[in-house]
Amino acid sequence: MRYAFFVGCTTLARLPSYEISVRKVAEALGVELVDMEGAGCCGTTHLKSIDRRTGLALAARNISIAEDMGMDIVTICNGCTEVFTDANNTLKENAELRNDVNDILSDVGHEFRGTVKVKHFVRALLEDLGTDKIRTHITNNLDGLRIAVHYGCHLLKPFEIMNFDDPEDPTSLDKLVNVTGAASVDYPGKLDCCTAPLLTLRHRSELAVSIAREKLSTVKKYADIMITVCPFCYLMYEQSQLPPHESFDIPIVHYPQLLGLAMGIDFQDLALNENRIDTSVIKNFSK
Repeated sequence: MRYAFFVGCTTLARLPSYEISVRKVAEALGVELVDMEGAGCCGTTHLKSIDRRTGLALAARNISIAEDMGMDIVTICNGCTEVFTDANNTLKENAELRNDVNDILSDVGHEFRGTVKVKHFVRALLEDLGTDKIRTHITNNLDGLRIAVHYGCHLLKPFEIMNFDDPEDPTSLDKLVNVTGAASVDYPGKLDCCTAPLLTLRHRSELAVSIAREKLSTVKKYADIMITVCPFCYLMYEQSQLPPHESFDIPIVHYPQLLGLAMGIDFQDLALNENRIDTSVIKNFSK
């Protein structure tokens, strides 16, 4: 099983632990993640509201690289996933826009053909491997560990674009957590936005942190750690606990770090020591 691997700007620049853990888990599962040489920014989620044509062209250029590789794309950022999925669907269905975008891409030697699929790593794990196969790799049961999953908006919404799981009552990430032996717990506000988009608005950063901390205060009552699958969501919940803010001491953990630990991969090899909120509590649940 091989995929063109799109890491995304934020992970590359700020969260190497996420990339490291994805690669370690994929290798252990027999999944080959092939780097997309020459890939650039996905086009970002809000650019299409400013300049639709440019946003589509940026996304299509990356998709065309995967097409030349002959592989479907796997992403690890919710925003990148939504941008690529939207562009992929739109350009397959709209010949006029496709021709416009290909006129732009022709200047850099690329062409969008609409021959590949786009999947978040979470979706690839569920649909292409399945929980039964993943379970055969679990050697370190994390029984007793209570986990608050945070889906993040763009993994599920807009549903007419993403067409994955139920955006009002999702179960995909819960299933992937439970396969490790840990327990995904329900909690109030589970599907609330991380509020990271507010950071892009002037004078809204304090509001963003306040909303994030409200969710963290709820999580503290129900779970031992929080799991995320998006770099922006991860950063929002981690940084909202760092100085000058008081910490709730809730470790924020990338899902592949959790899965890797359950698969017997070493704590440091998964870069869990790089997370800024101490994650060593997880070791208490290793069997």
